[in-house]
Formats: sequence, C-alpha cells, structure tokens
Amino acid sequence: MRVLPHAFVLLSCLFAPVAWSAQPSPAVGETHGVAHTASAAVRDAGHSDRVRYTVWYPAQPGAKEQPLTIGPPGAPLFEEGASAVDAPVAPGRWPLLLVSHGNGGSARMMGWFGTALARAGFVVIAVDHPGNNGVDPMTDAASILMWNRADDLAAALAAVQADPVLSPHVDAGRLGLVGYSAGGFTALVAAGARPDMGRLVAFCKASPKDGVCVPQAENPEMTFERRMAAVATPELAPWVAKSAQDRRIPNVRAVFLMAPAIVQAFEPGELGRLEVPVSVVVGKADAIASPATNSEVIAEANGKVRLQVLPLVGHYDFLAECTALGRERVGKLCEVGPDKGSTHQAAIRQAKELFDSALR
Repeated sequence: MRVLPHAFVLLSCLFAPVAWSAQPSPAVGETHGVAHTASAAVRDAGHSDRVRYTVWYPAQPGAKEQPLTIGPPGAPLFEEGASAVDAPVAPGRWPLLLVSHGNGGSARMMGWFGTALARAGFVVIAVDHPGNNGVDPMTDAASILMWNRADDLAAALAAVQADPVLSPHVDAGRLGLVGYSAGGFTALVAAGARPDMGRLVAFCKASPKDGVCVPQAENPEMTFERRMAAVATPELAPWVAKSAQDRRIPNVRAVFLMAPAIVQAFEPGELGRLEVPVSVVVGKADAIASPATNSEVIAEANGKVRLQVLPLVGHYDFLAECTALGRERVGKLCEVGPDKGSTHQAAIRQAKELFDSALR
C-alpha cells in the first residue's frame, strides 16, 4: 500500500508561535478537536478510536495571528503560515475542504496550504491519520489499511458539523477534498474511487524499485514481504477484505491532489468514473510518487482531469517551508529543487481556481 516518505514525522508534534508580518487579506482562525471512528482503533498503536483534527477558518476582523511552526519552541524547523487560535469565526456560511496528509505526516505540516485556503474563504479541516502521523508511533496496520484513512475525514467532518461554534458557519453541501501524496490516495477513495489492492501487489512484484513499493524512511523495516505477511494476519485480514468498499463522502464537488500516490491501486475505470472535477499538481522531478505511475495515470484515465507538472519540483517541495535550522537538521525533506515558496503558490493558485469554480 502506498506509504510515501514525508518523514518529518517526529517533528510534527512540536510547534510554536513566532513573529509574523501583517497580511492585507482576512485573518485566519484555528481550532482543534477529536473525532471517533472504529477503524482508528485498529490502526492506532494504543488502539484508540480517536482522530485528532485541526480546523482553519476565516476569522472575524481584528483577530491577532501568530505564525505556526514545527519544531522545538524557539528553534522551529518548518514554517507553516499564521493563525489566531480560537478566534471568533467570520460571519457567513463557508464552503468546506477536507485535507489528508502524506504517510507519516500531520495536519500541521499541511498548515501552509490550510491557512492560505482559509484566508481565501474556506473552512479547512485537516486530520492526523491514526497510526500514520508524525505525532504518534507508526503502525504496520496503518501503513496497510490506507483506504480507512477516508473514515478519518468522514469522522472529522461529522464532528465539525456537530460543533455548536463551527456548524452555523459551514456549508457541508459545498465540499472539496484535498490530498498530498498518500493523502491523494485517501482523497480519491473519499471521492468514490474503489481501490483494488491486488493491482498494487501485482505492480510491486513487477516494479519492486518503484517509490510506492520500497520501504519508506518513516518505517524502513516495512518491506513488501512484511506487508504481505501482515495482510494475512487474523487481526488485519477482515479489514483487508473490505478494502474495495465504497467509502464515498457525500456532497463532494471537487478534488485537488498534490503529488498523489498509490494510484497503482485503482483500476483505470474507477478513476474514469469520477464525475467531480479533479485537479492535480506534481513535480516533474518527483522520485517518490512518480508522475508516470501516479498523476499521469489519473489524467489518462479521466479526460476531465487537469494536470499541472511543475519543472524541477520534487516530492518534498509540497511540505512546509524549512527554516535555516530545518535545512541543517532535517536532511532530504528540506533538500528541494526550485524555490519552495513558488511551488506552494502554484499549488494554492490551482486549488483556489478549482474550488472557487466548484464550490462558490
């Protein structure tokens, strides 16, 4: 199954506010919550059914933002954007976006995107996928049961709809999905595409050195052989048997994917049957989620898909901006080709174009 090395994992749990220059656009609020779903208990190391989520939203004028960072207080490794924690929500009913991070990632690592889209007038809900995030221990179950990540998005959406503070300000009838890397697989599943994990197994047997098939930096012992053994265990076999179930989230009107992965698990007809607009951005130099076996496959299967390939851009260019300390300590996650800020802005522009058209 698709696990991509977004291994900023151990860093995501630590974040601290720093100074931020004022922005001319509306302020962004941030709040946090916990949802529950049965499959989380299988994937989480402590067998908890909890799913943490972060919400970024348009805040009322005057909200005082502070920057979001990842890393020890006073020594940040990544810069995420800015928000005002628990600020009052701006009046109105805003369209919703659900965001799925990459393998070993976190909601926080997607803050650069979430705060930008909240500033543009969307409520953005990002989850920490149990057993597959940068805060908690990684588990084999979570690396295998990737399709159950869609459960996390559905649970977080339901929790926000039940929240007495947020629910009056969200319009769940105008819903978009966003996924980065393994989160792209999640978004496709949540949009209604049903995976066939046998296709992925066959692909990895034929192409064992493809980025999706080799052990990943977050869990280097998770070899293809170990996955195959785990799939057959009494604990996971019943869940694996349900991998092809329809996990469509209702009212989705558009899907935005950044460097999507695990696309080999979808039969082309499943991708072709997606009726909502799908927009994809990927780097031409991506060696983790190769465009040829992922993004381009989506575009070839569905003629309505918009695909933008950015020259020189690699897989980790879609992670948050690194600080000087991050570039020193984090290694390849901060070793990017062109200016990462330009890559972020290209992705934000493409996402806004899609969601403004589909959700406004």
